Amino acid sequence: MFSLGSWHRFYLYDGHCDMRKSFDGLCGLVVSVMQRQPTSGEVFVFLNRSRTHIKLLHWERGGFVLYYKRLEQGTFGRSALKKGEVLPISWTAFIQY
Repeated sequence: MFSLGSWHRFYLYDGHCDMRKSFDGLCGLVVSVMQRQPTSGEVFVFLNRSRTHIKLLHWERGGFVLYYKRLEQGTFGRSALKKGEVLPISWTAFIQY
C-alpha cells in the first residue's frame, strides 16, 4: 500500500496544472489530454507553473493515491518533452533542486 518504485512508468502532464485539482480533475486530464487510462497503474505527474509543487496520481488496487509535495526552495526539473508528447520518464528526471 502506498508504494512507488523504479518499476513504475511515470508520465508527465505537458502543461501547468492547477494544484487545486484532486482525483476527478486529474483523472479528467489523464483521459482527455494525455490520452491514457488513469487506472492503468502508471504514475501521472503534474507540476504547477513555477515548478514548486508536484502531484502524482497513481492507481493501486482498491483506489487512487495522490502524492503532493511543495518545495520550500528550488524547483522541480522538467524533462526534455516536446509539446504534446507523452512519454514514460524516470522519477530521477524530476529531482533537480
